Amino acid sequence: MQTALQQHLTAEDYLAWEETQVEKHEFVAGEVFAMVGARQDHVVVCGNIFAGLKQRLRGTPCRPYVADLKLRVDAADAFFYPDVMVSCHPGDLSNQQFISNPSLVVEVLSDSTAAYDRGGKFAVYRKLDSLKEYLIVDIEARRVECFRRAADNDWLLHDYVGDVDCQLRSLGIRIPTSEIFEDIA
Repeated sequence: MQTALQQHLTAEDYLAWEETQVEKHEFVAGEVFAMVGARQDHVVVCGNIFAGLKQRLRGTPCRPYVADLKLRVDAADAFFYPDVMVSCHPGDLSNQQFISNPSLVVEVLSDSTAAYDRGGKFAVYRKLDSLKEYLIVDIEARRVECFRRAADNDWLLHDYVGDVDCQLRSLGIRIPTSEIFEDIA
């Protein structure tokens, strides 16, 4: 869940201000939103996904990142903290504050963010030319929804439920759902 703060900043002011903050804040068109902490299952699933990506992408130009690195979406004048993302773009290696060219973005749903992750946030993410796949992970349903960019900028849903491999075609890898939901009761 996010809470809007009563201030209006430019993207540059936000980046400078955010560096001095203890808590994380997302930024959309001048508005700043405080981020709320995550539940244990959420953190475990994010860690599982990151670990699976890290292991499978070793030796490639692609790097996975976890929730503490910002994603910049210039077309929407926005910065987000996705749960996990992967960039294979060489330009992202030199920027220490944010990523701008992810191939994959992952959001693990919580009750307070599910509607936004599926709606408004996904609409903004689709403005990223580099984005090829968007994963929405539903812990309660043990489901991974993979939205994959197709021709003409259409997005197709690939649903992974049960004991199956989640195919990440943008990266040429698979991660079993059993690994994604490992240690979740």
